[in-house]
Amino acid sequence: MFTSVLMIEKALTSADVEFVTTLHGDEPVAFHVLLQPRGEQADRLLRAIDDVALGELDEAVREGETPEGDEARSMGERALEVSLKALRTTGDTAEGRLVEDHPLDALKKLVEEVHADEVIVLTDPHYVEEFFHRDWASRARHKVGVPVLKLFSHSKA
Repeated sequence: MFTSVLMIEKALTSADVEFVTTLHGDEPVAFHVLLQPRGEQADRLLRAIDDVALGELDEAVREGETPEGDEARSMGERALEVSLKALRTTGDTAEGRLVEDHPLDALKKLVEEVHADEVIVLTDPHYVEEFFHRDWASRARHKVGVPVLKLFSHSKA
C-alpha cells in the first residue's frame, strides 16, 4: 500500500478527490490528511493579494470576513470530515487531523510517524508565497525527506 500525506486548506471537491485518488493507478493508497483552515494561515493582506492576482476582486474585498480562531477551527473540522469521507468512498483509507501548530512541523512529524512515501500539497494558488518560495510545497521539499507534489485545487469548495 502506498502512503500519502495530503496537506489541504479546505474541503476537497469531487474533482480533487478523483485527481489525488487516481495518481497511482490501481495501487491502494492510505491517505493521512492535514488540514489548516485558510483563516489560520497567512495574514489577510497576503490572502487579498492572491485574490487580486487571480482576478477575484470580490474575494479580496471579503478577506476581512474570513473566519479565524475558533470559527475557522470549527469550519476546518467540517471540511476535514467531508474530505475524509470523500476519500474513503473511493475505496482508499483516510484519516486526518487539523493542524494546530506550525504546518510544516506537523507535516514533518506525520511523514515520519506514518512512514509516508510522498507528500501531496493541494491548495488554491498562493502567488505571493510561491514567488518567494514560502509556500507549503516549496518549504516542505527541504524538510520532509520524501517527494513533494504540489497540486492546485480544481474548483472552489
